[in-house]
Amino acid sequence: MNESHTHFLNEGERAGSRYALSVPSRVPTGLAGLQLGQHAGASLEFKDHRDYQPGDDLRRIDWSAYARSDKLIVKLYREEVNPHLDILLDGSTSMALQDSAKAQAALGVTAALVAAATNAGYSHQAYIAHDGCAPIAHGSDRPGAWDEIRFTGAGHPEAALLRAPPAWRGQGIRVLVSDLLWMGEPNTTLDHLAAGSAAVYVVQVLARADVEPPQRGNVRLVDCESGELKEVFVDAIAERRYHENLARHQENWNLAARAVGATMTTIVAEDIVKNWDLEALVAAEVLTVN
Repeated sequence: MNESHTHFLNEGERAGSRYALSVPSRVPTGLAGLQLGQHAGASLEFKDHRDYQPGDDLRRIDWSAYARSDKLIVKLYREEVNPHLDILLDGSTSMALQDSAKAQAALGVTAALVAAATNAGYSHQAYIAHDGCAPIAHGSDRPGAWDEIRFTGAGHPEAALLRAPPAWRGQGIRVLVSDLLWMGEPNTTLDHLAAGSAAVYVVQVLARADVEPPQRGNVRLVDCESGELKEVFVDAIAERRYHENLARHQENWNLAARAVGATMTTIVAEDIVKNWDLEALVAAEVLTVN
């Protein structure tokens, strides 16, 4: 394992040990400390009624309602949800932006979320998005024990989810850690994350260089994924357009996240690795102080 990567996984794990992963507000706490989902299942918390259908468990028939209406209806209950975290780390080369702390922050934040999940009593599995989504070796252990993580993917998480999605745990919490800097609508990615989940968190990790455009003047840009070189002139107009486009892109993600009940938050890598202050995740109700 790359010693630098191990260092930042350990740093993030230590930072996360001060927190617990939040129980989603839309998922009430159930019996024996489990979380309860939004689908009908087999827990003891009553949810709703529906008409009896052949093959339904006769023990679910509401006989008192039958006595009142002479109609067979069954009780529905909330599904018990295993307290489990599936976390997907963007492994594309844009996450290892040269002369930035993006890779280090992404590793640390991923480790912090896993540590916070452990504090909350969750099991976990970490995945990396390259050509497809694959489990990180030893990714169900503490982050410091994970095998080397390489940010060498030529694509982005949306393509990886379409090509080879993770074996998500049903009704668990799912987290995507990514810079989200690819073209296209976010709906496909969010739909994959949300389907069958109890809650979804999206953590956007940006480098300071992603947030602020280059200094004004002639600049040579290199696409970190394709290697393509491009000469551009940065002036006040280009600077304004960059900020507007980034804000529009982030707003599209925020709107799409809210549409599926997900929570999105953005952090700047250099700010995070400075002192591992995770208050942005607390403010977003992703973490609570342990």
